[in-house]
Amino acid sequence: MNNTTQPSGLQIYLRLLQYVKPYWKIFLFSVFGYLLYSSSQPLLARIMGNLTDAIYLKDPQAVYLIPLSLLAVYLVRGIGSFIGTYYLSKVSYSVVHTLRTEMFNKLLLLPNNYYEQNNSGHLISMITFNVAQVTGAATGAIKVIIREGITVIALLAFLFYSNWQLSLIFLAITPLIGFVVAYASKRFKKLSKKIQVTMGDLTHISSEAINGYKEVKSFGGEAYEKKRFLKASQQNYRQNMKMTVTAGINTPVLQMIIAAALSFLVFLALNFLGDMEASDFVAYLIAAGLLPKPIRQLSEVNATIQKGIAAAESIFTILDETTEQDKGTYQVDTVKGALEFKNVSFSYQNMDKRVINNVNLNIQSGQTIALVGRSGSGKSTLVSLISRFYDLKQGDIFLDGQSIDTYTLASLRKQISLVTQDVTLFNDTISNNIAYGTLSQCSREDIIQAAQSAYAMEFINEQNNGLDTLVGEDGVLLSGGQRQRLAIARALLKNAPILILDEATSALDTESEHRIQAALDNVMRNRTTIVIAHRLSTIENADVIIVMDKGAIIEQGNHQELLKKEGFYSQLHQKQFHEA
Repeated sequence: MNNTTQPSGLQIYLRLLQYVKPYWKIFLFSVFGYLLYSSSQPLLARIMGNLTDAIYLKDPQAVYLIPLSLLAVYLVRGIGSFIGTYYLSKVSYSVVHTLRTEMFNKLLLLPNNYYEQNNSGHLISMITFNVAQVTGAATGAIKVIIREGITVIALLAFLFYSNWQLSLIFLAITPLIGFVVAYASKRFKKLSKKIQVTMGDLTHISSEAINGYKEVKSFGGEAYEKKRFLKASQQNYRQNMKMTVTAGINTPVLQMIIAAALSFLVFLALNFLGDMEASDFVAYLIAAGLLPKPIRQLSEVNATIQKGIAAAESIFTILDETTEQDKGTYQVDTVKGALEFKNVSFSYQNMDKRVINNVNLNIQSGQTIALVGRSGSGKSTLVSLISRFYDLKQGDIFLDGQSIDTYTLASLRKQISLVTQDVTLFNDTISNNIAYGTLSQCSREDIIQAAQSAYAMEFINEQNNGLDTLVGEDGVLLSGGQRQRLAIARALLKNAPILILDEATSALDTESEHRIQAALDNVMRNRTTIVIAHRLSTIENADVIIVMDKGAIIEQGNHQELLKKEGFYSQLHQKQFHEA
């Protein structure tokens, strides 16, 4: 969170209620409904008091009047309850919908650093579990607060109207009730936060085990994953049981306090009745007897509110995160593709060690540049800086002579097609996976052309539904090579002036690699291409080969020049040649 001061529970809840503002007219409808419902409670007590007179005075009119009055009261209660519940639910679920979409939209705008510091399981848990807790606070809790709150006020007003002296004695228990509720509130909020953390752990462990099921089975990790999940589930169970115990003790304690006060009230009333008539006394006792139920429900809803506050706090933490910075104003439809790195150094957040160390590099428009070196030498990080996935603190990168910081993010990333070794596919059709995002407006013919250029139509035509075949979650229904070809087709369809291939052919067999390499050779003409490759045979025709080690450029030149130097590249090439 950006600000260091922690907001109070009340501030968080009031902020949550700010989302009700756009629906204030509907909210007033619900309040009106609950007013109808709650105003019927004192009337019920009054009718039952009149019933006492009717029994002793044998009033013939009361035989019809009192039953009809009871029917009218319950009819008003039913209508009021429906109006209140329906319109408040409409408001509450609208609030939850707004929060959920705001949260998801904010996640899409957060920088890479945020995703690297927060695991996906906890983020998914926030969107699902935490938002469900807010639903309870925004729907059930507000309903109970309004309905039972108005009921308590109406009954207290009736009690004071009937006998204010006795009512003052009854209200003497208020501080004691407040103390119990305040203690329980702190306990509920603390436990709710722990429950949310354990739910995030459960989601995270489940997600890892399900996504990595092949590794789990291959390395016999079933017992380890079972143990991990069992531990997380037990933690969640314990925190939930603590919450249940707190709620279970809280309600009976409040009931006993109210019951003791009510018993003392009856004792005083019977001994010091004074001029109070029997019907008034009965109506007073019934009204007082109706108070414990709404007070009990108000005390129970406290747990729901505290869960909602704890959930809303985590949601607002995400909503208050600083989004990916986009201070650039320069926009362009297409660029030539000339890139220049000037004294570029980079370290990841919260890390002192430099991943990129004083890189100076000039890439001319239309050139094919290959980056080679050991794993961890900074190749992928260097190309990630071009797309501004990370903020550059030292040095600068220029595109067509213009600092990339001056470009808007949308305009900059429009110029770059990216294919990585870790292909991401969505649970959608092959066609929609190729024409993803801003490419969705491309014609069917363009999609087919891109797929043919990537040699993907061969296996696409073998599918039952061709381009309309669903690929499954993360392309699970396709082989690694097929997924890689779809990623290449996606990049080809974008037709950007800069093409970045980060181990783009790593998942392909030798035959497929040669065929796609031929297609890529055609595509790479007249556009700036940066290729990251471990297999040196795939980049021998590159205009310039950059050799990196520990974040710095140690050699550069074409294939023949570097072999003659008999340096790092030459040694790496000989090693791979002998292995082949």
